[in-house]
Amino acid sequence: MSWQFTVRGSRYQFDSLIDLLAKASPERSGDMLAGIAAKSPEERVAAQFCLADTLLSGLLDEGVLPASQDEVSKLIQNQWKADVFAKISHLTVGSLREFLLDEKTTGETIAGIRPGLTPEMIAAVSKIMSLQDMILVSQKIQIVTSFRNTLGLKGRLSVRLQPNHPTDDPKGVMGTVLDGLLLGAGDAVIGINPVTDNPQNTRVLLELLDEMRNRLQIPTQSCVLCHVTTAMELMREKAPVDLVFQSIGGTQKLNESFGISLSLLKEAQEEAIAMKRGTIGNNVMYFETGQGSALSANAHYGIDQQTLEVRAYAVAREFSPLLVNSVVGFIGPEYLFNGKQIIRAGVEDHFAGKMMGLPMGVDVCYTNHAEADMDDMDALLSLLGLAGCNYIMGVPASDDVMLSYQSTSFHDALYLRQVLGLKPAPEFEAWLLNQRIFSRESNLPIWTEPSPLLLSGDKP
Repeated sequence: MSWQFTVRGSRYQFDSLIDLLAKASPERSGDMLAGIAAKSPEERVAAQFCLADTLLSGLLDEGVLPASQDEVSKLIQNQWKADVFAKISHLTVGSLREFLLDEKTTGETIAGIRPGLTPEMIAAVSKIMSLQDMILVSQKIQIVTSFRNTLGLKGRLSVRLQPNHPTDDPKGVMGTVLDGLLLGAGDAVIGINPVTDNPQNTRVLLELLDEMRNRLQIPTQSCVLCHVTTAMELMREKAPVDLVFQSIGGTQKLNESFGISLSLLKEAQEEAIAMKRGTIGNNVMYFETGQGSALSANAHYGIDQQTLEVRAYAVAREFSPLLVNSVVGFIGPEYLFNGKQIIRAGVEDHFAGKMMGLPMGVDVCYTNHAEADMDDMDALLSLLGLAGCNYIMGVPASDDVMLSYQSTSFHDALYLRQVLGLKPAPEFEAWLLNQRIFSRESNLPIWTEPSPLLLSGDKP
């Protein structure tokens, strides 16, 4: 297929679907580095007009990567349901946007057409949507998962308590865990990025978290974010593995660079379910993604980074994860250069993940060499709260001293819960109240309430 459009007297032509999708993407440094981005705002607008007028069936007729060459494409092909697509096959990308924004279109309506949509269709429609468009649609969609508590319910915001330490020192880890629990964090997961991936070190951390969880009877789950093969080795030794973590991507070649395949992930999922550690559910997988990873691994095939990101979500949903996390600003300014690009990508990833049926969280973050600051992160954090993000990160003072990047703090989660009237996961909320960590009146930590003495006007 070929597309043409004229802007201000200049005619622009796009000779393939890959080219059209890339040129229609809002500006980001990764696509520019790959040499596939629009060369001017006019060319980008031309591509977006062409994309808006393209039938959804046209996105099927010309795929971005043949299923015969890529197991992710094959997976997408197998997930797609022709009978469901028949109900929406008359739509263009532009009319799909209008359908999603229609006030009569509910989250249940979107769930009904989800099996007929491909990642490429969802990526395409996001490219012609504004931030407020994506926020409006995202907040319609609730994706609920469970293990020891229930995540993703409407009116709830969960937090991954991230107690990373530069030497994996148990005392340092536990100090951060205690800090986070006292500020209401940890209902999504208590998840450590270990300094080293060796099984012995990982087991020490797993047993540390499991002992603490059992002693305090906390209704949550823990995870040490080791490679999937390390987790499998430990599960076979009966170590206390709750969730299996893995970084994933949107092409087979990228996943091979991570040392994984779809069959390996399936094997790990089955082994984790067999552990029977969940009490109210068996969503046992935890996946992490991020725009730009395919380019850094030379595994992008000329496809833009946002389309590849949505293809990664097809991999994730195959394994019914408890959590999916876009580490939107972590990969660096080579892929998302500044705060503006990070904000756009974060809202895109959350929207696309929810459209794909995933329990999306976002690591609202940036690396220290990016053109971004905490004002940008406050803006993205607030937008994601409005959009109904399932969970965010909780890091002491927003500064991860092991990974050396800036994320969100325990207090950021309190801000978002307070300003939007959100609560933790229900089982975790009950624990916080029963432990008198949170107040039943304010649903905030008890120490944040004004002193009755000060309210009375009396001097201490």
